[in-house]
Amino acid sequence: MRKNIVAGNWKMNTTVPEGVKLAEEVNEALKGIEPKCDVVICVPFTHLVSVNNVITEKGKLGLGAENCADHKSGAYTGEVSAPMVASTGAGYVILGHSERRQYYGETAETLREKVALALENGLTPIFCIGEVLAEREADKHFDVVKAQIVDGLFNLSAEDFGKIILAYEPVWAIGTGKTATDDQAQEMHAFIRQTIAEKYGKEVADNTSILYGGSCKPSNARQIFAKPDVDGGLIGGASLKCADFMGIVEAFD
Repeated sequence: MRKNIVAGNWKMNTTVPEGVKLAEEVNEALKGIEPKCDVVICVPFTHLVSVNNVITEKGKLGLGAENCADHKSGAYTGEVSAPMVASTGAGYVILGHSERRQYYGETAETLREKVALALENGLTPIFCIGEVLAEREADKHFDVVKAQIVDGLFNLSAEDFGKIILAYEPVWAIGTGKTATDDQAQEMHAFIRQTIAEKYGKEVADNTSILYGGSCKPSNARQIFAKPDVDGGLIGGASLKCADFMGIVEAFD
């Protein structure tokens, strides 16, 4: 069965002490409540061990990294491998984020390696897909998103694909103040689910969690999450304040 999930992506924000404080606040906010979704915080590499040490609500609050390397080990100065991430206690890793694709030139080939290593080391990939404004305006958004899924993930067996969480990022709606309408989000999420069904069958598609990742806030989360093919959110800026992040978590009732 697919799960509702709210995952925070802190990006390159907070020092370690600031991140530990924020994680403590989220952990405390989850005490005594039973959220209607899985809750995950994805933090910078430098924070993983320290944040893991302050999470006491292990059944309610998951921990993830924002990336991992496409090699298991070796002479790759500055890289952090999937086994390293897993050794910190993290259970998730964001892969293929639009910023990684745009600024660091990540390709489908690179991402296939990262996904394989993440799965091999027991990590759940949160695999990001989405189009930029020019692609949407050229009416190429469906083609772009389908190609990202096919090229990045369709080498997987049905069993391994079933371990993937997808996150749709309308890149034109990230940090711009723009937000895809709930109908636009639903339209793309339904298309993604149909694309999966064509490859792996309806059961696998129906069991895949697809998150929305475009300027989701407490004020719009409930409306977006109400759509039948939207299973939660990958949250950027709003994950950096506990009250905002919990406001999105509580959009599932």
